Amino acid sequence: MEDGSFSTHLKNFHLPTSILQLFSYFCDMNFIKNNLANAFTLGNLFSGCVGIVHLISGDYQTTAICIIISLVLDFFDGFIARAMNSSSNLGGQLDSLADMVSFGFLPGVAMMKMLEPFGNQLFEIELPFEIKYFGFLITLFSCLRLAIFNLDDDQKYYFKGLNTPSNTVLIFGLYYLFEIYGSKNSESSSQFFGFLFENSHLFLLIITIISSWLLISPIKMIAMKFKSKQLKDNYPKLALLIGGILILLIFKIVGIPLVIIYYILISLIFQKQLK
Repeated sequence: MEDGSFSTHLKNFHLPTSILQLFSYFCDMNFIKNNLANAFTLGNLFSGCVGIVHLISGDYQTTAICIIISLVLDFFDGFIARAMNSSSNLGGQLDSLADMVSFGFLPGVAMMKMLEPFGNQLFEIELPFEIKYFGFLITLFSCLRLAIFNLDDDQKYYFKGLNTPSNTVLIFGLYYLFEIYGSKNSESSSQFFGFLFENSHLFLLIITIISSWLLISPIKMIAMKFKSKQLKDNYPKLALLIGGILILLIFKIVGIPLVIIYYILISLIFQKQLK
């Protein structure tokens, strides 16, 4: 009897002799059930690819939309897999591969774009290469983090180290603020962001190093998975949720990277409760 898995369907697959048979094959309920979450994961990957293309071309607003879409799809692929009891090793591998693009390569490109104006100058030293390539440290450590996560069975109700989606929001949030408020033509800013990014490659390199370390750090980070329904067991999640909403209400778009900083701080406070 067929188990409805993709591999079983592939093994028993015969070329349909009509459009009707083809439609019937892909509409099989077992096929849909076992691969719906994977379709969301591939959607995350597609959105990440589109976001990177637009980021390279300078269309940061479209990239922001693509990141939001990837975040939503990344959340719901796991939710759907658990709800439909269709979790699989294939789904787990696909999820990490998709995250590597949407939340690994993309933030590396964002940091590269921020470092690009500095050329090959580092503290008055002329390097044989442009310092923008240091931005890809984020990509390398994102890959390392995802590989570690796949081999770690302990991270069910918490993350060990900063998860790649949160890191992407932090890095791209900084880039987005620079593009909006850092422009010399901007009339809605005191030019703080422009001054910060245009005059301090040291700041950006420090952010790159800290971000890369956080990805593989032993620090426990809050995961929005509920182990129990008892209120005391969910204090960290409630503190994160309420605090994050307040930050966004007060600071609006400027608060996006601040939410991630708050997330890190609140995780540090509740270290003993994360298990």
